[in-house]
Amino acid sequence: MTVVTTIFTVFQLLCGLVVILAVLFQSGKSAGLSGTIGGVADTFMAKGKAKTFDAKLAKATKWIGAVFIILTLVLNIL
Repeated sequence: MTVVTTIFTVFQLLCGLVVILAVLFQSGKSAGLSGTIGGVADTFMAKGKAKTFDAKLAKATKWIGAVFIILTLVLNIL
């Protein structure tokens, strides 16, 4: 079991590093509180349909984050 645990731990470490890099490469989504009060032109539906690099990074962050959580649960069970 230690080999399997080691493999899952290495995958979790790599996923964590990739999530950190993906979040750091993303640009800011709004102007903070002033963007909320003043209103932002983006709607929820329009954000997912963008084909920009930031949209792809956001999607990758969600998927890799989900893999990281699953690996954490598997390691907890092992």
